[in-house]
Amino acid sequence: MSNTLRTKKRIQAFFETLNRSEFIDDKSMKELAEYNRPLPIGYEQTISQPSLVLAMTQELDLHEKCRVLEIGTGSGYQTALLAQFCQHVYTVERIEELADKSRTRLLKMGYHNISFRVGDGSEGWEEFAPFNRIVVTAAAGKIPDKLIQQLALGGRMIVPVGPVESQELILITKDDNNEINKEFLGDVRFVEFRGEYGWQGKDREDREYH
Repeated sequence: MSNTLRTKKRIQAFFETLNRSEFIDDKSMKELAEYNRPLPIGYEQTISQPSLVLAMTQELDLHEKCRVLEIGTGSGYQTALLAQFCQHVYTVERIEELADKSRTRLLKMGYHNISFRVGDGSEGWEEFAPFNRIVVTAAAGKIPDKLIQQLALGGRMIVPVGPVESQELILITKDDNNEINKEFLGDVRFVEFRGEYGWQGKDREDREYH
């Protein structure tokens, strides 16, 4: 069995132990957590359907030495999955209330290999670049060049790109010669990636903490 297949099986097994309801505050929404559908988490944001979270994580081809940049912490559901299988996660969330809740939640779960930043995800997190993996959990109007610049050689990035109605989930890889390749993974629908690469332009100030 290849290392990639072995890791995918490990991710699948751990994923099945994650209780999605623990990442949802609204009691009426908690009851729907077992269904494979996105759910609102407040602030006009959603927690993605479990099957998509799993698929995106597996496509990253994680390993224990990976340094991962996550754009869009949200509820922390995918952050937990990433943190379980990599060296460190650097996660950026523009909504301070969501970031604070996720930080508290993930620390309580025992994750200490996560750094949190509140701010414009379109800027990435240059201080800690390059990253071996980058995952964007909001829809960009165009491929975010600044994030590609922060992707390490041999790195992989997953990002939904397209208009409001529907986007294409794209896997971007950067080879050892700095060549960029793109692979279409399927049609998806996410909330907006705010900032320079969103649908509405650039905004928000930054704040970061660990």
